[in-house]
Amino acid sequence: MSVGSEITTVEQLEALYSPVNPTAILKEIDHIIPEYAKFIERAPFVVISTSGPDGLDCSPRGDPAGFVRIQDDKTLLIPDRKGNNRVDTLHNILQDPRIALLFMIPGIGNTMRVNGRAKLSIDKTLCESFAMRSNPASSVIVVTVESIYPQCPKALVRSRLWDQTAQVPRSALPSTGEMMKAIDPAFDAVTYEAEYPARIEKTIY
Repeated sequence: MSVGSEITTVEQLEALYSPVNPTAILKEIDHIIPEYAKFIERAPFVVISTSGPDGLDCSPRGDPAGFVRIQDDKTLLIPDRKGNNRVDTLHNILQDPRIALLFMIPGIGNTMRVNGRAKLSIDKTLCESFAMRSNPASSVIVVTVESIYPQCPKALVRSRLWDQTAQVPRSALPSTGEMMKAIDPAFDAVTYEAEYPARIEKTIY
């Protein structure tokens, strides 16, 4: 299928999507107001986007609601926990501090977006303050907010993301082990899947 004509100039783009909804401009501010803070405090899930010389990264993070701490109206603190040790997000932050966050709350159509700059802290007291199951955060992502605004629920309404009747059974998709075996036929998918429940319980924190 051909993609057909392309937009190649800013003028073409703006002509196609004009005018901008005034509310979309009004809601974007440079600090966290109490109304926006309530959304962050109830969110158990955030997607973090970063960029660096080696490319882009978009990474999900989750913990009990309120795990992203609001230090003040310009600063967010995000604990970084055990993972696969690729640390793509953290590599990017060291080389390009720009960061974008998308907060989501189960059952809520609106999302909260944050753009800013980040740095990494390994302050012992700070990391220990984010401890789960007695395990401190490995590091803490410190985000200086440059812009914050809520996103309307159209995308989640169209996708029916929180609609239980739209849920897909996990068995309808390839398992992680099956995907790894497709890449490497020698991969032991059966053992990998059998050991997964114990592995995630042991390594989640």
